[in-house]
Amino acid sequence: MRTLDCVKPGEQVKIVKLNGEGLLRRRIMEMGITKNIMVKVIKVAPLGDPMQLNVRGYELSLRKFESSLIEVE
Repeated sequence: MRTLDCVKPGEQVKIVKLNGEGLLRRRIMEMGITKNIMVKVIKVAPLGDPMQLNVRGYELSLRKFESSLIEVE
């Protein structure tokens, strides 16, 4: 399974599963990243951290560690 941190800018993917636990998982879900939604990667910083996403019509930045917990297809 591919994770969100491997997605290239311009690609749109569907969230399949959120890994992690506790406050981190809850924080990701509170940002609107939940199962079965579409996410588009807008751009990635030169060193790969953070990445800018379009989620539910708004832009969001995620750290590489956080995006590595999100499985996509």
